[in-house]
Amino acid sequence: MTDFEPNDKQQELIDATSGIHVVDAGAGTGKTFTITRRYANLLQQDETEPDDILLITFTNNAAAEMKERVVANCDYSMSALRDAPINTFHGHCHELLLRDGFSAPTHLGVDDRITSSTRLLENEVVEEDRFREFISQFADEHPEHHDFLRVLRENTSLLEVIRELAAKGIFPTSDGWYRNGESYLDGDFEAFEELFETANEPNEGANGPTQSDLRDDLSGFERDRCFLPDAPAESELRDNYPSIDHEWADRAFDEERDALKAFVHDIYFEYIEFALRQNYLNFSFLQMFAFVLLCEDHALRESVQFDHVMVDEFQDTSEIQFKLALLLAGTDNLCVVGDWKQSIYGFQYASVDNIRQFEERLGNYKRELNSDSERVAFPVDDVTGIKLEKNYRSTQSILNFSRHSLGLPATSNEEVDLDIEDDITPLTATTDHDNSNIEAFTSDDECEAILTRVQEIVGNREYAVEGEDGELRPPSHEDIAVLTRTRRFGRELQSHAREYNIPVAYEGGVELFGTEQAILLLAWLRLLEDRHSKRGWAVVLEEAGYTLDEVKTILENESYPSNMLSFRERLASAETVGGIARLVFDRYGFEDAYADALVAVLQGTFDSTTHNRGAIVRFMEQSLEADATHDVDDNPGGDSITVQTIHAAKGLEHPIVILANINQYSFPPSGGGADRIRYEDPVGLRQTKHYADAHGRPHIYDNWRYRILSKCLNRDYDEERRLMYVAITRAESHVLFSAGSSPSPLFENLPLEPETVEPDVEAAGTTRTEQSRLQVSVPVPDIPAGQSPHSLMDDRVFSDVDEGRGIEFGNQVHDFAEQYAEGAVVEPSNKDERHVAEFLDSLDGELRAEENAYLPVTVGEQQVTISGIIDLLHVTAERVDIVDYKTDLGRHAESEYRKQLSVYYHVVRAAFPDSRVTTALFYTADGDRIEIDPLSKDEIVDLIDRDYAEAQPDGEEEPIIR
Repeated sequence: MTDFEPNDKQQELIDATSGIHVVDAGAGTGKTFTITRRYANLLQQDETEPDDILLITFTNNAAAEMKERVVANCDYSMSALRDAPINTFHGHCHELLLRDGFSAPTHLGVDDRITSSTRLLENEVVEEDRFREFISQFADEHPEHHDFLRVLRENTSLLEVIRELAAKGIFPTSDGWYRNGESYLDGDFEAFEELFETANEPNEGANGPTQSDLRDDLSGFERDRCFLPDAPAESELRDNYPSIDHEWADRAFDEERDALKAFVHDIYFEYIEFALRQNYLNFSFLQMFAFVLLCEDHALRESVQFDHVMVDEFQDTSEIQFKLALLLAGTDNLCVVGDWKQSIYGFQYASVDNIRQFEERLGNYKRELNSDSERVAFPVDDVTGIKLEKNYRSTQSILNFSRHSLGLPATSNEEVDLDIEDDITPLTATTDHDNSNIEAFTSDDECEAILTRVQEIVGNREYAVEGEDGELRPPSHEDIAVLTRTRRFGRELQSHAREYNIPVAYEGGVELFGTEQAILLLAWLRLLEDRHSKRGWAVVLEEAGYTLDEVKTILENESYPSNMLSFRERLASAETVGGIARLVFDRYGFEDAYADALVAVLQGTFDSTTHNRGAIVRFMEQSLEADATHDVDDNPGGDSITVQTIHAAKGLEHPIVILANINQYSFPPSGGGADRIRYEDPVGLRQTKHYADAHGRPHIYDNWRYRILSKCLNRDYDEERRLMYVAITRAESHVLFSAGSSPSPLFENLPLEPETVEPDVEAAGTTRTEQSRLQVSVPVPDIPAGQSPHSLMDDRVFSDVDEGRGIEFGNQVHDFAEQYAEGAVVEPSNKDERHVAEFLDSLDGELRAEENAYLPVTVGEQQVTISGIIDLLHVTAERVDIVDYKTDLGRHAESEYRKQLSVYYHVVRAAFPDSRVTTALFYTADGDRIEIDPLSKDEIVDLIDRDYAEAQPDGEEEPIIR
């Protein structure tokens, strides 16, 4: 929209440079265009500088786009705006903590600190593995909480409880809960009572009132349930007609939960301590510590506040983020922009009420934050609403239809609140054409039917789209996007398309560990762990073309193919996980984006050559089970259909949209997810099950109170309707809806007559650009990045080494070296260990084994911390020797090891500025110590991935050695 002049409403927002504003920016209304023009206009004000304006965006990529657009509309250059506070909440909190948050944990009673080396743990699979380690320790130390742990299906579900509580601003302290956090855990009876009364309202029948929905839902109350002795009988509960007695609202809500709250408190608080001891923070803790710091350090808060605060995509903010925005605002120049109809991140704890009830929450949060000290000094009574009403994307037909989607029942008996019409700002299309086709179709083979419809649409003037010259033209493949609720269906569609040579580009997160490349790599890793692993052999033998009977015979007789055994031995000699992966991928001819991405993820996660393969296998298995996704550029090039999830498509637009897989259990998806200990508004912290010794034996009993409560907390399908709205409003010209043999009510309630499609796909002969080697698309990180010295190394130096002795042998030697250096009584068990012992005995200074090292550098405009482990420091009065043990039999990798040692050199130089520092490799096989000339810091910077490019603070921090 940069080629256009603002419309009246956009200009109103651009000119609104003072006061509190809440902006209803519907789909396609030029939100980014207007926000950046407003930002540029603020910079034209007297005495306003970029450092005076905080602009919060949803993603770091959005922040980068904002900066580019601001530069195009003001007198500032990109270099002048490089350090401007245009950031995400997480990014801004991280910068604040790195700069000022050293003592932030002490405000919660945590006896630890945040330093520049405290890293952000972004990988949820890795964090869940750490959390399991923590829970194991916690269970050993807290036998009083065992009954709560016994009811859980999966211990990591408690991590979700912690994340949700943190998003709502509920934090533990060493002796209780921060501020008024405990009141949230207790719930809000008045709010629940309203839900109870609504569910318990008698229905109207032809012959008078019929029983309420609640009384109906409680039919079969005891069926398939085992309650504790205090539970009421169904006849007692449903004694009245047509509603149940109101006393059950009180009796269900009133439950003794002190022990449960104590359990969650201890888990939550001790996990914070555990994370800091392990030197990491997760995204939730970033915001938690930033919030606490801003609340408690009044002088700091005032020094970091802004004259102007703007928050984009406000409908996707959490409650803690709303409060953070208030704490960061030094004046009432607060502007929030969003569209409640596009709030689709509830699973990330976004609260749509932040924008739907903005004025009410604004006042409530100010009172809450100011309850004991004035933290929000500006008045909040005068709020101006601005509605952007002109849509620059879709036809009027599509816009009108999208409004209808917000009222579609998602189940066969759901009644949708029709009052939402009052909250919907009508959008007016600005398109020159309105030739929209809005259609629905079904088929028993939905993927084939979609491809059939695509072939009917391409080149068909009935589905003409607007060209660059404004004239209508026949559509091509690249004009079509297939949007899905889940990734799995999109990948299935892509697989079908490839069978017919129909070009499809899958864009968005890929379940990387479910790909063929990952399955084969995992199989070989299992075989390295266990030579007789049936799970490993089954995969590699099947891939080699053996029949099921042949595989069964091979496994029973352990008569494994000799060439496979030889390859296994070759893999065992690889020194790194990257080396193993590349050998596997070379064997099977995988030279593609998935192979590259797997190597990148594994190297980024396992940053040391000494990690054991069991940990890598466990990580891959857990990533597969969790459907973990990673961004991979899997575009075949040329004229290709786009396949995306609806979440990935948000903010984008396509001439033709096919909204697919609107089937039962897919859209909306089936229930599940929450475990037996959960937090829910407005009932607070609850258990769905109890472990108790009743009826003569211990058992996991159903919680009869929660069964009543849950019937008043009927599942909210509003976000599913908003997802459909978002999908429809991506379309510029045409939109189609697709379902299989079991359409969901969302599909069946569309005001359309579905067509039944008999698949008739023709193999395409389309010529398109092919890429011989796809490259991994690395998304811009939301926070400063981290690397290890090993990630700077090229694992290909190990690929042709057949005589290596492998990771396990290296682990053994390193463990011996560490114990021997620390004075433990250990005896060498092989020649390598004897060489290590002789070397250590020859040293006369202080020996420091396994020292953590952190080297912060600046790459372009991005701060990167390189972290690693120094095998040995030998410290004397005048000199410090860095020694890295290598079990290699050759000298093939010295050029790569030099990179690793160079990082350690600069860390140690900073820690011992008055000493001479040397770096050396110690080859354990023959006892040779080889001194290495380190690289300069500039040369290290040149090695780091250039994809870390977005603006971050320029000043380097001091290296840290621990």
